[in-house]
Amino acid sequence: MIRWTNRSIGRFLSWSLLTTIGWGIATLSAVGIAQVELVEPVEQAASRQDSNQTAADPPQPVQVYIMLGQSNMLGFGRVGPAETVGSLEYLVKTQQKYPHLIDDSGTWTTRSDVRYVHVMDKRGVDFNNLEEFQTVRNEWLTPKGSFGPELGFGHVIGDFHDQPVLLLKACIGNRSLGWDLLPPGSERFEHEGKVYAGYKDVANFWDKGTEPKPVPWYAGRQYDADTRHAQIVLQNLADYYPDYQGQGYEIAGFVWWQGHKDQNAALAGRYEQNLVHLIKTLRQDFQAPNAKFVLATGCGNPGRTGFGLQIAEAQLAVDGRGGKYPEFAGNVAAVDVRDWWREADVSPVNQGHHYHHNAETYYEVGHALGQAMVGLWNDPIKKEQPN
Repeated sequence: MIRWTNRSIGRFLSWSLLTTIGWGIATLSAVGIAQVELVEPVEQAASRQDSNQTAADPPQPVQVYIMLGQSNMLGFGRVGPAETVGSLEYLVKTQQKYPHLIDDSGTWTTRSDVRYVHVMDKRGVDFNNLEEFQTVRNEWLTPKGSFGPELGFGHVIGDFHDQPVLLLKACIGNRSLGWDLLPPGSERFEHEGKVYAGYKDVANFWDKGTEPKPVPWYAGRQYDADTRHAQIVLQNLADYYPDYQGQGYEIAGFVWWQGHKDQNAALAGRYEQNLVHLIKTLRQDFQAPNAKFVLATGCGNPGRTGFGLQIAEAQLAVDGRGGKYPEFAGNVAAVDVRDWWREADVSPVNQGHHYHHNAETYYEVGHALGQAMVGLWNDPIKKEQPN
């Protein structure tokens, strides 16, 4: 666009006068004027560029997904080597599964839009100390060593969000919901002549009518530690998310995969109640009442018999689509992942409580959790229709 100024108007009048002298000279003058007026001055270009930068959208809040549970959330999916049946490298390179995980050169892809941080208890720290912890992972999402559901989950969620994503895993292995991860406010209960701990009790159970014998632990200690460690990360987000510009964060959701340690009559029977309380307490403690919550069935075995089945049924019962808990409609989804169990003969090791370290199990569980989370975002009130 030509911008007309007093100077350009004067030149235009001069050009009109020149037409009386000769067509050839006038033509040359007109070309010269057009060339001059179409070139934007350097000062104006710089000013316009600064204006565009100022008008650019500010950085968007980081979308945080807090991942909790026990050892299978921590992750035992084997990445390699390629010759190990059931490893991720075997699945990708021999069975041609998950092609998005490698680039054209066969190197693992890295998502620079999904940050993965894993924090947990530091060895040797007093159990009352909730401030010290170790950072196990602080990196962009990529296959490395071993993995949990964060890999499949992160790819689904990363594709869904335009905003930066942080997968914040705070967990350690061998922990039960009914004792170690018991949320604040949980009350004691009785089962077969024994009293089982409420939050902050110093023994997991004791005979009715007697006093509990203290142990160096307390009911809910792991809940307190995991949530505190996650909060410390969020308070120091610049140390964990590169190029963080102080734009803040949003607790977008919670992801839960746990169950193996609760396989006894007392805790399995209490699991559903504890899980409902856990969901509500996490939202309260992180001041995120609208955060989505997804969980997977999981006991480190197929979960189709005995206490494993009882826990799986309790986990499925909290699904908001089932109608048992109306307040969870559209914001809680339970995913039945028992079909992703793989036997030891197609897995890296024979270790049932860790799903034989089978990479397909861990990746597909994470992928299913991611799809469930996206489903809550996209269509929060949709009910499953009977077949």
